[in-house]
Amino acid sequence: MRVDSQSEPISTRLLRWYDASARTLPWRIAPGSGETPDPYRVWLAEVMLQQTGVLAAGRYWRRFLELWPTVQALAAADDADVMREWAGLGYYARARNLLAAARVVAGMGGFPETEVELRALPGIGPYTAAAVAAIAFGRRATAIDANVERVACRLFALDTPLPAGRKAIEQALGPLVPADRPGDFTQAMMDLGATICTPRGPRCLLCPLQACCAAAALGTPEAFPVKAPKAVRPQRQGHAWWIEHDGNVALVRRPPKGLLGGMLALPGTGWSVGEAERFPFDADWQPMGAVRHVFTHFELSLRLFRTQLRTRPPLHSGLLSGEQLIWTPRESLAGAGLPTLYARALALIDQLEAEPA
Repeated sequence: MRVDSQSEPISTRLLRWYDASARTLPWRIAPGSGETPDPYRVWLAEVMLQQTGVLAAGRYWRRFLELWPTVQALAAADDADVMREWAGLGYYARARNLLAAARVVAGMGGFPETEVELRALPGIGPYTAAAVAAIAFGRRATAIDANVERVACRLFALDTPLPAGRKAIEQALGPLVPADRPGDFTQAMMDLGATICTPRGPRCLLCPLQACCAAAALGTPEAFPVKAPKAVRPQRQGHAWWIEHDGNVALVRRPPKGLLGGMLALPGTGWSVGEAERFPFDADWQPMGAVRHVFTHFELSLRLFRTQLRTRPPLHSGLLSGEQLIWTPRESLAGAGLPTLYARALALIDQLEAEPA
């Protein structure tokens, strides 16, 4: 419900606040500048912002534009180069979909402009399609991310637990999106959630929508949004093998599909609930501790074993199917583009080597 239905429209209040208080973000066109957004830059930012904070995404966004300033340049990039530059940003399926979508767009001669057409591109879901359509092309679309969810649930006191309540959010917000400034409205909602209508301690006295906010009228803004209980993540375990020879460490490239697909990694076992300890060949394997990593659907404890060899081993059946050893100088590992899980393994080895004997 809307508490102050006879007063100034919500979109007018919000956009006036946005014109004065919009965040300065590297991919954003400032309100009132008259500049036309570059769809490639908008899309690249929105993909990177999926599951990633603004500060981290900004660094990667700038780097990608230095290397691949257009969608055509990205489409022509080598997969391994893109995966290396994405390392540390997480959720690596985004990088694979980014490349696939870039190649589709380059083949089309440019980005499609509607939500429906954008949804057909690899890796673009409802939110990203709506955000790109609204921000890059001025289409009237309702883009709903976590910040927008929170603002809408409080504004209308929507108490259907998320994610089931997203349909009600879309129905409530859709009519508010102005036809003349849909991109600014979308970004204003995001900014309001990020800076004012925060998860804890919302600054209601500074909010341009306080007078028409149902949760503020109830005095319980932090009670919204209502979220369904989180499922307990399963625990899995695996083993990684740190194999050294003549100043080099053996890496592998993971299969193109699946978790960390296409990324460099340490060779090792699979990840299961009760992964048995095993090794690819007989050697003096030294236990080096374990690193933990939280994936979307499970938590992994990866035990690390190290061995130093006088001669290089051949490819063994103990390696994951399809993998080949990539011998990498020890001093080059930090810049090799290891995903976070294996960067933590490298950090563990560095820490243990730095400790006094």
